[in-house]
Amino acid sequence: MIEINEELKQLVENNIVAFASVDEAGKPHNIAVAYPKVVSKNQIIITDNFMKETIQNILKNNSISLVVWNTDWEDIKDCYGYELRGTIKYFTSGKWHDFVKNMKKNKGLPAKGAILITVNKIKKLT
Repeated sequence: MIEINEELKQLVENNIVAFASVDEAGKPHNIAVAYPKVVSKNQIIITDNFMKETIQNILKNNSISLVVWNTDWEDIKDCYGYELRGTIKYFTSGKWHDFVKNMKKNKGLPAKGAILITVNKIKKLT
């Protein structure tokens, strides 16, 4: 089983994450996502606050890719990031929807849905 280590968890939870989905025609769509939360050794939850095209894509193709980079650009040789690939489930009610609605960072936001990502590949980018 793929496991998200503590270093990667900190990167994911403390940075903006690029979230890529693909439409039915195979065209990619990429957005920046705030407030991702690691909820298990291989799962990340993201809130759908204002997503449209991304939700249309993931309801038809549940394969996604996330990319996150460290924000310390002082020395380019120390610069690195990760690509995480996985599959998603989308919730508009139940445990995971309640979870995102109750996240402090989502206060005042619509929290229309919860995107639960199960990571099946982690690749370090240098």
